[in-house]
Amino acid sequence: MSGDNRNRYASAGVSIERGNRWVDAIRPLAAKTDRNGVVAGIGGFGGVFRPEWEKYRDPVLVSGTDGVGTKLKVAQWAGIYEGLGIDLVAMCANDIAVMGAEPLFFLDYYASGRLDPEVGKRIFSGIAEGCRQAGAALLGGETAEMPGVYQDADFDLAGFVVGIADREKIVDGRKIGLGHRLYGLPSTGIHSNGFSLVRKVLIEERGISPGDRPEWSPGEDWSHILTRPTRIYVPLILEMIARVEVSAMVHVTGGGLTENVPRVLPEGFSARINPRAWEKPPVFQEIQKAGKVTTREMFQVFNMGIGLVVVVPSEAGKALEGFLSEKGETFYFLGEVIPGGREVVYDRSF
Repeated sequence: MSGDNRNRYASAGVSIERGNRWVDAIRPLAAKTDRNGVVAGIGGFGGVFRPEWEKYRDPVLVSGTDGVGTKLKVAQWAGIYEGLGIDLVAMCANDIAVMGAEPLFFLDYYASGRLDPEVGKRIFSGIAEGCRQAGAALLGGETAEMPGVYQDADFDLAGFVVGIADREKIVDGRKIGLGHRLYGLPSTGIHSNGFSLVRKVLIEERGISPGDRPEWSPGEDWSHILTRPTRIYVPLILEMIARVEVSAMVHVTGGGLTENVPRVLPEGFSARINPRAWEKPPVFQEIQKAGKVTTREMFQVFNMGIGLVVVVPSEAGKALEGFLSEKGETFYFLGEVIPGGREVVYDRSF
């Protein structure tokens, strides 16, 4: 390509040189996530990975893809980007882990109107940290500068994960039966869902500023409360399913408990949950009050303080409680499986 043509491309808003610098900055971050199986990573036309097939009787691959939604806009408002990368990995890796799969490798997609190397480095340091926590190699990805599609510094972020499991050990709710017990593990906050409503009621209507501190959190301002990363439950899940008989697990994302728990329930069953079994984090109370949102809708939008639900046979309840106590985990007994039409039945009125 001639120098003139390259300048014409730059005048259209795309810098090849800036893109190359971007990849050079990512490569050492990705290298820190290498694990057994990586044959070739970032830099080629494709990543190459060899799973340890011999460790499994009947190995199957489990894949997932997700993004972080409008939490991107909150991160821009706050000027805090590192957590977005962790969020991205968490949204993908937690989803396959609750099916009993061990994450193997992760791919990302980042598109912006104009690449900002400083913002990118902060985001990708978070992706690398998320991959480290999840045990997945950052094997590759795509970075696109797309002026005219995205405005200036606006960007989008998506991820894709591949994991492995024994077919017979896939955890998908098929073994759920009457009386099975539901336990909840806390979220770290809002996680990565419901931020369109958060922005509407807190930032646009109430007018909070990043440095404001709510009365209930004098040691932390709104910028950090709203950008707190999603917890990566993967290491805990993998150890748990190796030691405890688990019927199903639920990563509580968009739709809250109301929409996500039924995804693992077989026909003929519902889940009865006591919504007063745990204390709701004050950030949700603040959102509800500011937006005059009904409690029913709050439970249908947000995780309400529960990031992971574990379903076990009644006879395995003590074993699960013992395991979680041993790991120093806070947990709550939420309820049990009852006859019904694949829905959540809250056993006390809102």
